[in-house]
Amino acid sequence: MNAQEPGMAQTGWARWLGLGKPRSVHSPAGSEAAAEEARPDEGDDAVGERALGERRRRQLLEDMTRFLLSHRLAVSTFTLEVAHDVVTGANPTLARMVAERVAQRQPVTLSWLEDSMDLAGIADASAQIFSLVRKLEASIARFSDTTSAVRSATSDYNEALAASVDGFGEVSLPGDESGAEAFRELTAIAREMLRRTRDIERELSRSERETLELQQDLADARREAEIDHLTGLPNRRAFEAVFREEFETTASQGEALCVAFCDIDRFKRINDGHGHDAGDRVLRIVAQALATLSDDKCHVSRHGGEEFVVLLRGVALEEACAVLDRTREEIAARKLVNRVNDTPFGRISFSAGVADVHAHGNTREALRAADEALFRAKLAGRNRVMAAGRDEWSGFNVIRKGEQEGSGI
Repeated sequence: MNAQEPGMAQTGWARWLGLGKPRSVHSPAGSEAAAEEARPDEGDDAVGERALGERRRRQLLEDMTRFLLSHRLAVSTFTLEVAHDVVTGANPTLARMVAERVAQRQPVTLSWLEDSMDLAGIADASAQIFSLVRKLEASIARFSDTTSAVRSATSDYNEALAASVDGFGEVSLPGDESGAEAFRELTAIAREMLRRTRDIERELSRSERETLELQQDLADARREAEIDHLTGLPNRRAFEAVFREEFETTASQGEALCVAFCDIDRFKRINDGHGHDAGDRVLRIVAQALATLSDDKCHVSRHGGEEFVVLLRGVALEEACAVLDRTREEIAARKLVNRVNDTPFGRISFSAGVADVHAHGNTREALRAADEALFRAKLAGRNRVMAAGRDEWSGFNVIRKGEQEGSGI
């Protein structure tokens, strides 16, 4: 059986996956009357919820079918799992890899999917390790606070004990020898207690210093892991952490939040025509231009390849589009030349898709909306900014040939 067999593409698939009405051996295929007779009485709410759930399942099945058919993939447990994870976004790493593959007009084959699933698994494992590091940082911070509090209490105890021991010298010894001996033993015990508690205080101080150093090392390692070393921008992992935090904060405060995907136009042509070193320089040029937007309310990251993601807090959708459009114009206005061979690059531009995050159900849906807007911007001719849910695209000033002086990169 494969995805091209029409008998399995509609009702057959539904029954096979348990989503359609079962055929009765005594009833005609598709008989709804028999199924309804066998169903117990249900209230209107239960019927409505069941119908809604069935529609969602059927829509998911249709999306999975469309994915398999469009890529001419055979039906198997593996390809069904892939189709589900891609169309639902359950595996965002794999979904992004498939989208990039399609955008590059490369075939999505079974062998490529098998390799990609392995890579996606590695990426997911890396994300889990990163999450554990964050938890470790939090645990160390709590331990540091506890150690500091214990050391402070021990220090206070030492001071009080030292004062008491010093006061023993001012006390008159009892007249009888046994009483004097007992007092001397008590004094010796107190001095030994003081010595040991001072040793404990020194150990606590050392542990506190080592904990602080470990905290700093972990923070440095995390920052290193969150940086894209080619552009110097935060990477995708850093963006995802910030996005979650900003989503929760702005939702609780009723503040606007927009997310945008920016993708360099015809970047493959740059790599093919000028080489990957020149392509890397173009990436850095665009990254530097976008980085000028960064502040405490704007987070810019490299999302992967020639794609960047921008998070803008406190601005409405129209203003977010305008902010990105100005940057797009500035880049498109530059006349860049390959400094290695003095060959002009031609116009360097990017297309962008922007979404109002809180207009969608969650961060995943907002990213999908921004990605769809980016796709429409590409289809509309590139070098433009498109808002999610809008048919129009933001305008840009036409750059006349020779208007800007060339600069080598």
